Amino acid sequence: MRITLPEPKRFSKVFKKITSVPCENTITGISTDSRECIDGDLYIAIKGENVDGHHFIKDAHDNGAVVALLNKPDTTIDIQHVIVDDPIKTIGLVANAWRKKYNIPVIGITGSNGKTTTKDLIKHLLESKYTIHSTKGNFNTSIGVPLTLLQMQGKHNFSVIEMGANQSGDIKTLCQIVEPTDGLITNIAPAHLEGFGSIENVALEKSELFNYLTTGTAYINSSDEWIRTFTTQAESKIYGYSAECDFYADYHKEDDGNIILTINANELNIKSKNIVLAKNILAASAVANSIGIDWDTIRERILTFTPTYGRGGIIKYENVTVINDTYNANYMSTVAAIEHLAQYPIIKGRRIFVFGDMAELGNSSDMFHQKIGEECLNKNIDAVFTVGTQTKITDNILDTISYHKHYGSKNALTKELKNFIKKNDVILFKGSRSMEMEKIIMEVFKK
Repeated sequence: MRITLPEPKRFSKVFKKITSVPCENTITGISTDSRECIDGDLYIAIKGENVDGHHFIKDAHDNGAVVALLNKPDTTIDIQHVIVDDPIKTIGLVANAWRKKYNIPVIGITGSNGKTTTKDLIKHLLESKYTIHSTKGNFNTSIGVPLTLLQMQGKHNFSVIEMGANQSGDIKTLCQIVEPTDGLITNIAPAHLEGFGSIENVALEKSELFNYLTTGTAYINSSDEWIRTFTTQAESKIYGYSAECDFYADYHKEDDGNIILTINANELNIKSKNIVLAKNILAASAVANSIGIDWDTIRERILTFTPTYGRGGIIKYENVTVINDTYNANYMSTVAAIEHLAQYPIIKGRRIFVFGDMAELGNSSDMFHQKIGEECLNKNIDAVFTVGTQTKITDNILDTISYHKHYGSKNALTKELKNFIKKNDVILFKGSRSMEMEKIIMEVFKK
């Protein structure tokens, strides 16, 4: 993880204020990976579960880093040391001091699914009128969020910050760093259960965003049974599928399967068959219209939006359609992806699901992988290919599926899938980040 600092001299002043250590050299970038360091970088040594960044200070220095933020010294390396108790907490304090310099609205986005797409949509809609600062890539963690904030500049009118959570306390901590003025929680689902233990705890954690807000606006998804019970001191704007909502939506499908989303009597052709994308567009449109983006502009901007790679986008490989939903997977996002596949219009060809393990489900992992199998049985799925450890449970109950098989390796699955697919097939690829399911797509369809 690495960023280039837009204002190095100002950063040095803020860094000195927080750490009480003046930098001997101008810091022009920040990296948490010694391999990504370049000349002028601050290297942040982070001790993780499996790797301790303090072991790579020499590599960082060799690659150009001029300062190391760490919690234990290594006097054998000729690099300026800034010793602190907790490097992650310290860079968070630096980022918060940086954020305080800019009096602009900051929209915090969290939730179990759809955070990145909703954040990208809000940015895309607001950019029709404003200069927007936002989270890039997967910079939504306790280290990624501070690095994102440090790229905020005076030219920005709004900031849209994605905030992820793996354990209790993460959202509260990120709110203290970000100081969001407004907030949106996409949904609550059983995700990261290893860290949270239960969906109740997931809901409690995500609600911290609304708890933090005292002014501004909380955008409330009335369709989510958890979120609609959350309280906040901020103004509430409600979006959903009931007439009582501030942003009341409905949708229908055209003959080609594309969804027409109607919000407060304004029709939006989303040029997609994916109902999950429609839900993300509803949330983003509620934010954008509240800020002053008119419906004609929203309608035009939606037509030019492209989801980030791996987040449900459609790819055509000659006569085969691929639904690339490989970025990550939890139970609810996988159910939604299967629904998308099941409803995808097909004249000829088959619906094929290629499924890798869902991670971080704790003691509920077996149950949720079985439920995915049940979901496949209840939908119009012609073939299921599974790979990994936990998806063996999914495969075990697929007796009535026309074709199903479990594979111990992606290589074995790839070889058989190449021979299995035919003209006009539609194939959904889904699995947790650790499964790297996109590599199967690349191998199957490489020329």
